[in-house]
Amino acid sequence: MTLLSEDQSARPQPCRVPEPAKCAGSSYRDSKNLSGSKDYFVDSAEGSVFGAAEPPKRSLGRLILHGLVMFGREFCYAVEGAFVTPVLLSVGLPRSMYSLVWLISPILGFLLQPVIGSASDHCRSPWGRRRPYILTLGLLMLVGLTLFLNGDLVISALIADRSARQTWAIAVVMLGVVLFDFAADFIDGPIKAYLFDVCSYQDKERGLHYHALLTGLGGAFGYLVGAMDWGHTVLGQLLGSEYQVIYFFSALTWSVFLTVHLFSIPEQPLDKVAARGPSALSALRQLVSQRNSYGTLGKEAKDPPLLPVPDIRTRSFSALGEAKQPNKEARERMTLKSLLKAIISMPNHYRFLCISHLLGWTAFLCNMLFFTDFMGQIVYKGNPYAEHNSTAYVTYERGVEIGCWGLCINAVSSALFSYVQRSLLPYLGLKGLYFMGYFVFGLGTGLIGLFPNVIATLVLCSVFGVMSSTLYTIPFNLIAEYQREEEEEMNRRGGGEAARGTGVDCAALTCMVQLAQILVGAGLGTLVNAVGSVVVVVLSASTVSLLGCVFIALFIRYVE
Repeated sequence: MTLLSEDQSARPQPCRVPEPAKCAGSSYRDSKNLSGSKDYFVDSAEGSVFGAAEPPKRSLGRLILHGLVMFGREFCYAVEGAFVTPVLLSVGLPRSMYSLVWLISPILGFLLQPVIGSASDHCRSPWGRRRPYILTLGLLMLVGLTLFLNGDLVISALIADRSARQTWAIAVVMLGVVLFDFAADFIDGPIKAYLFDVCSYQDKERGLHYHALLTGLGGAFGYLVGAMDWGHTVLGQLLGSEYQVIYFFSALTWSVFLTVHLFSIPEQPLDKVAARGPSALSALRQLVSQRNSYGTLGKEAKDPPLLPVPDIRTRSFSALGEAKQPNKEARERMTLKSLLKAIISMPNHYRFLCISHLLGWTAFLCNMLFFTDFMGQIVYKGNPYAEHNSTAYVTYERGVEIGCWGLCINAVSSALFSYVQRSLLPYLGLKGLYFMGYFVFGLGTGLIGLFPNVIATLVLCSVFGVMSSTLYTIPFNLIAEYQREEEEEMNRRGGGEAARGTGVDCAALTCMVQLAQILVGAGLGTLVNAVGSVVVVVLSASTVSLLGCVFIALFIRYVE
């Protein structure tokens, strides 16, 4: 079957080059070819220093299998986004504290995300660099989801005292939310770095688009499951409650698609790089030892290279970062201090991209994390604190269900827009698409806040998908473009500069998601309490998004 055929990277791919210097990341057939022949052929089988001058072209099936993890992740994210606020309020969490649940996870994430990214750059597991981290974080997501959706039921069965039961239910549900959110945010960086490592430049772009498409579809199905009334169905009666049905679908979807992702495209273990012998490593040392730059940690020993390497098309930037520290002593020089220093010293265009990403995610999270609560309280005028058998609470639940339908519209529009982006790219460019995503979202959320009508709100939910697709693709496409430009510049200069690890780049960008959650968690609850209405959440989202438009127009570098 084509979809599951043997990966091309398992077979040697000969690379013909006009000069020895043009393919330094390779193993030459014999010393005679270096001096006496016009044409040189390089064996790019798995186990060479970079695996190949360029990774082999990946099939459509491989890229889709790789991207299915985004379907599962977004499916679970949709369940969390739709039900976390209603669940927390229903177990008795005060309104003034309901945004604080988002603080713990992003604080940890903001501090540790760069460490995870760099550690995955240097991971020496025989299973690869990224996949061990993806598996660990995936299991943590599953544990968090279990506590979040089942905590109230379990505590109710174990504790009879109503006051103690409420306290323990709040604690367990909050723990589940924090654990799930922590792992789900962390896993994005290794997934993106995994894609960058095993794909060629063209396949990176294709892979990111498939990621966006499957992200939108996963969100759509997640919100669709949340929008249905499972309590009166056979499945609901069998499993106990609506939340248990939703948990069943979420856990099954995530487990299956995480497994498929981990076996989609093989990685090359870092140990195989070091095992190639001193000649290959010496050639690498000339490339990476001359001076440090953003994302490089320490200097390599100045061993004389056996081969000149003035020009190289590397497999990935992370491969350079990993090969530059092949022994234990070098790896021990990587500290949190040096890593944070590397991130702080990033070039301006990376720093501006991180700031715009921060503004975008702050606006997006303001709206998405509290949208179903907004529908229940403002649009439907229900009360989450009322007795569960009261009309006010039932009305609130109805608003939450309709809010799930709105978020389902958002997810479908995100999937569709991921393809519209490809058509618009030649006309608007990456910067134009970036600006448009922020502007459309800011305008749409502003109208929702000013005119909270059911039909108008559901129609305008389509603009959420434009922002979602933009945040998941454009910044990472810009990183790929920036790295390509820097790689070409290194080639023109003779390849004497050290390159950054892909994991560090992706981690620095995804750190902004955690920082956005910190800002939302610290400020939004207080703001809602001061204003006395959750309508402020969508108006805040609109304001921040429009500010992001201005920042993009002024500071984001245009890429041809």
